[in-house]
Amino acid sequence: MITGLNHITLAVSDLERSLHFYIEMLGLKGHVKWEDGAYLSAGDLWLCLSCDEPCPKTDYTHLAFAIAASNFDAFYTRLKDAGVPQWKVNQSEGRSVYILDPDGHKLEVHVGGLKSRLEALKSKPYSGLVWL
Repeated sequence: MITGLNHITLAVSDLERSLHFYIEMLGLKGHVKWEDGAYLSAGDLWLCLSCDEPCPKTDYTHLAFAIAASNFDAFYTRLKDAGVPQWKVNQSEGRSVYILDPDGHKLEVHVGGLKSRLEALKSKPYSGLVWL
């Protein structure tokens, strides 16, 4: 039985550029790097950057990172000042910014979690919502 998410691996075209983005811009912790990759973390999330040829995605698939409400404004300003591209405008519960990493991976930085999202659905359910 699955007990949780073990790690996420992202294909990156330029390891140093991606390390700068994930460590300096997003604030992930760097652990190790080698010729073709690196291990980072954000809280309990283990992120592997692996040198490869990233494929562009056009669907809604994305990774969402958590941020405290008290840190959101300064974080958002830093991203905006650095010219980090956004791929979507937030229209859901909680504050979010939807950004692209240097290889075009779709990311979200979100205030809130599953509990707050489910609570919001009680007053504003999605079309066809069924509680499981």
